[in-house]
Amino acid sequence: MVLEIILLIKKLTWYKTANHLKLRLSFLLSIILKKTIIWGKFESLTIEPINLCNLNCIECPTGTNSLTRKKGEINLELAKTIIQSNKKYLSYLILYFQGEPFLAKNIFSIIKYANENNIFTYTSTNGHFLTQQNCEKIIESKLDKLIISVDGATQETYEIYRKNGNLNKVLEGIKTLVDEKLKRSSTLPFIELQFLVFKHNEHQIKEMKQLGKLLKINKISIKTAQFYNSNNYKYLTQITKYSRYNLVNGKLKIKKKLKNSCWRMWHSAVITIEGDVVPCCFDKNAKHTYVNVEKIDIKEIRNLKEYKQYSTVILKNRKNIDICNNCSE
Repeated sequence: MVLEIILLIKKLTWYKTANHLKLRLSFLLSIILKKTIIWGKFESLTIEPINLCNLNCIECPTGTNSLTRKKGEINLELAKTIIQSNKKYLSYLILYFQGEPFLAKNIFSIIKYANENNIFTYTSTNGHFLTQQNCEKIIESKLDKLIISVDGATQETYEIYRKNGNLNKVLEGIKTLVDEKLKRSSTLPFIELQFLVFKHNEHQIKEMKQLGKLLKINKISIKTAQFYNSNNYKYLTQITKYSRYNLVNGKLKIKKKLKNSCWRMWHSAVITIEGDVVPCCFDKNAKHTYVNVEKIDIKEIRNLKEYKQYSTVILKNRKNIDICNNCSE
């Protein structure tokens, strides 16, 4: 964790630090006054490299083919334009939304360009494309952080959620990346192993922590799983602290009380492969698109009527926004 913070601090500037403080202060005032006040620019952006995947995970809109948006990958020049326009204030760039990022042919070019512009970059993968060649490119592109999802310590457990997944292939890929880091004496990328807890794998938490240490991973995250389909409640873990939900009359109900505030709205936005700007990663099908970045500079989005209306509803009656009702933020 300390290393991750150090890597981020190295890319901070006075502009970025001042921008963060402006965003925090305006967010606090907005909560108090129940009025949209935003000082500063987006300090975090998510760019979706691709929304296609090789797996069919049971609660993923891409894997279940319930994603209603156009399928494909983002244009490299569009990605570069977004980065160039926001580099002065952008502290970090997230390069995943829907889909497997390493299926995108331009992913390494985007990472490299962002790092050349002093922006902390990270992405998340299912680990099936950590080939020798890709591991070399990951390090050469200077990706700052890589999250690798591994939701089982055995193939039998792993493939229950990660449909069509191959655990051995993922573990071999992790070893290849770690070995390449050691070979090049590189601290990058910071590698985080992510384990989503379900009923079928909850008994392997300790084993996963041991596996992470054996693989020389920087960080192991044991995380709660998100559900879209209440009919999948059979997968819900029995360990209370690792569940976002309570089971009520056969339906999943999120445990956390929904507050009329959302820091994500103030500090970040998500951009789809087509350039549509949406509030956050919970808007999988881009139902709440503000605008397309090809029509307006993203720095001007805060002035749009659509953005102000959306943020005002969040401050006054957030439960009326559908995507917020499954949010753990």
